[in-house]
Amino acid sequence: MPRTSITAKPRVARTVVQQALASHDADDPLVDMERHSRRTSKRLAISSIPVHPPLVVLHGGPGLTHDYLIPISDLAHTANIPVIFYDQLGNGRSTHLDSKPVDFWSIELFMEELNNLVHHFSIQHSFSILGHSWGGELAAEFEVQKKPPGLKKLIITDAPASSELWGESLAQLVQPFPPDIQEGLAIGMADPQRYWAAFQVFSAVHGCTVKPPPGPLNASFLAIFGPDGDTTVASAPFTDDWTIVDRVSQISVPTLLLNGREDMAQNFTMQPFADGIPDVRQHQFMQSSHTPFWEERASYMQVVGDFLNN
Repeated sequence: MPRTSITAKPRVARTVVQQALASHDADDPLVDMERHSRRTSKRLAISSIPVHPPLVVLHGGPGLTHDYLIPISDLAHTANIPVIFYDQLGNGRSTHLDSKPVDFWSIELFMEELNNLVHHFSIQHSFSILGHSWGGELAAEFEVQKKPPGLKKLIITDAPASSELWGESLAQLVQPFPPDIQEGLAIGMADPQRYWAAFQVFSAVHGCTVKPPPGPLNASFLAIFGPDGDTTVASAPFTDDWTIVDRVSQISVPTLLLNGREDMAQNFTMQPFADGIPDVRQHQFMQSSHTPFWEERASYMQVVGDFLNN
């Protein structure tokens, strides 16, 4: 979501759930796990009857954290789907590498990290992915480039098929806003605090319409824009010219496309996915913007759960 352009520790036994259940508080479905060296912060939502492949959730940004996606842990209870969250490298509770050159950050890096996480939990033979915003782009690239044999289903939620389409969408949506908001969004991460001030106004209409904004959503943004925030990944330009438009037909797993009626990712930004993926279905949440898992939480879980369980 914080993009800069508005122009055209566990050892896994037999299953993830078995390992997590051995150490979690029965009253808390979320389990924090870390590994040392280059640390990736991970979190599990535990289902009491794990009968479906685990769902790996990819957060947006680039540069955010998994916190704002916590509602998706509902699936552990409503659909018996184990859910794995993690903070991508350089973000949140994972290792920060702010001294790396800007060209260190790449989509390939984040795909390799995702692949490592899947193998870390020994779920490479059967898992699904849900990617939100930038996470949806990462998920699509992972399927196209890596062709993980164990990937069962893909959910691309509130994500464009190219950075150009994203920029066109924001350029349209920002038009009704005052000049200072338009200018703040246009300057982007060149001036993070000015951008953040403008983005909060814009996001109240097209990012998350829940009032007040949910605490976990604020926490994810403060990981970039707060007093101790880290803008390293959010400022890296590795998605500036990204597109998958001419490769979407290579997505071969069943795919669900989701967005909100007032979404930053307007319908036309996701249309290439709809047109090109062979096995695809779509759903739009009519009372939502960019975060339907907050704005229409129960409906979102129903749609996602039905897709994953059928």
